[in-house]
Order: sequence, then structure tokens, then C-alpha cells
Amino acid sequence: MEMAIQLLFLVLGFVMLVKGADLFVDGASGMATKFGIPQIVIGLTIVAMGTSAPEAAVSITAAFAGNADITIGNIVGSNILNILIILGISALVYPLAIQKSTLIIDIPVVLLATVILYLLGFDSKISRIDGIIMLVVFAAYLFYLFTVAKKEASQKKLSETTEHIQSEENVTKEMSLLKALIFTVIGLVLIVGGSKFVVNSATAIAKALGLSQRFIGLTIVALGTSLPELFTSVTAALKKNSDIAIGNIVGSNIFNILFIVGLSGLIIPVPFATDFRFDTIISGAAAILLLLFCLPKKKLPRFAGAIMLICYALYFMKIW
Repeated sequence: MEMAIQLLFLVLGFVMLVKGADLFVDGASGMATKFGIPQIVIGLTIVAMGTSAPEAAVSITAAFAGNADITIGNIVGSNILNILIILGISALVYPLAIQKSTLIIDIPVVLLATVILYLLGFDSKISRIDGIIMLVVFAAYLFYLFTVAKKEASQKKLSETTEHIQSEENVTKEMSLLKALIFTVIGLVLIVGGSKFVVNSATAIAKALGLSQRFIGLTIVALGTSLPELFTSVTAALKKNSDIAIGNIVGSNIFNILFIVGLSGLIIPVPFATDFRFDTIISGAAAILLLLFCLPKKKLPRFAGAIMLICYALYFMKIW
């Protein structure tokens, strides 16, 4: 009976996270538009944070609760799952074309962020200094995005966050300031509440089943917090919009490591278990695999999607 209740809380937490992130993005974007903030600024900041809000809320909440394995496991697990599962499924739905800038800049930045996480966590913790380093690197990448976006805005060659805001443009123009404020507040409440449900129930389930918090964080929690990315990328693939499908994942992975882990470490030092070295290597290998598959024809073909899904299955069997 206790297990059923915890599972119910886990599902409820995931629903709250997904809906909360959606409301937060709509509300915050609506307010920013009302105050005349440029769409590009909204896309690269507010929407970026909103779409990764589940990972951020769960990881930071887990860090404060002393559940470091869920904090790190959620981020590393989400990044592995984002590439191997979400892009794997998306590529099977429709072969994904990839922008040159994503190929030569964004994916290598994902790899760089993963290497930074591995090196900074090698002493078994992400300290406040480590957090500052990550946030500085993230700020540099954000500055690059602003620069590129200004030059190429007319070509709509933007990241997943800007693409998302463009799809919501009609909503934000029509939304009143009061409605936007209400959406933002409700979204934040749902995100915070949902993250507590997820962390507490996942920890209880792990203990009851004799599973490690590392495994729970890398799999169940990672999948739950990646639901917004999953829905966005698969829907984009069905609509044959490759820029959103791939950009959504690449941008999320960079944000997850550099901003979320960086912010978590800055707020409270986070232990980095030695077992996560292996998982971080797998995360980097997934980024390299994506790069290798896309290099020949600037496209992620269906056969690559199938191979990526097989790779995740092998990884899952390894950590089980």
C-alpha cells in the first residue's frame, strides 16, 4: 500500500512539473512581451529556463535534501536519455536534418560541458568554485547565442527556445498582464511542489526496492523530468521540423550541466559519487555518437536512431 502511494506521488509530481513548466513559459513570456522585452531575449533566457525547470527544480531540491545521487543522476541521466532515447525515437519518426552551426558549435559545447563536469567532479564533489566555473562558461555560451541570434534572426536560425517562443507568439500577444502573472505564479508553485513530490517519492521507492538513488536518478527521475523535451522533439519530428527536434535536446543538455549543476553547486556543494564518472563518460560518448552520425550528411538518419536506442538498452542493462 505504501509503495502504491509513493508511485502515485511520483506520477503526480511529474504531472505537476510538466504542467508547471508549460504555464511558467507561457506566463513569463507573456509578461516579458507586455514589457516590450525582445522575443530573442525571452527565448534565450525565460523559455530556456522554463523548459528545463523540471530538471532544475528536482536537482536543486534533492541537493538541499542531501540526496546528491538524485541531483547528479537526474542531470547526467537526462542528458544520456535526451540523446539516445529522445533523438533516437525522433529520428525513427523522421530523419532529422541538422544546422551547420549546431554541428560545429552546439554539439561540441555539449561535449565540452560534459568534460567539464567530469573533471570538476573528479574530486568527488561539485564545490561552489566549480559551480562558478560552470556558470561562467554558460554565460559565455549565452553571449555567443545572443550574438549569433542577432545576426541570423531574419533566417530564423535560432535555438530550441526561440523556436518555441515563435510557436507561442500568438498566445503571448493576446495574453493580459494579469493572466500572464497568474500563469507564472501557478507555474512556479507547481514546479516547486512537483519537484518535492518527485524527490521524496523517488527516494522512498529506491529504499523500499533496495535500489540505489543513483539508479533511480539516472532512469525514473531522468525520464520524468525529460518529458517536456520528449514531447517537444517527437512532435517536432512528426511535423518534420528538425531544428526544434535537435535544437531542443542540444540546448537542454548544455543548460542541464552548465546552469543547473553549476547553480546547485553554487548554492550548496554537491557530492559527486565515483560511480557517476562512468555515467558522465557515457553521456559524453552519446554526444560523440550524435556528432559522428550527423557529420556525413548533416542529418540524423533512421538507422542511427535505431542504433542509439540499442545503445541506451545496453547502458540500462549495465546500471541495472
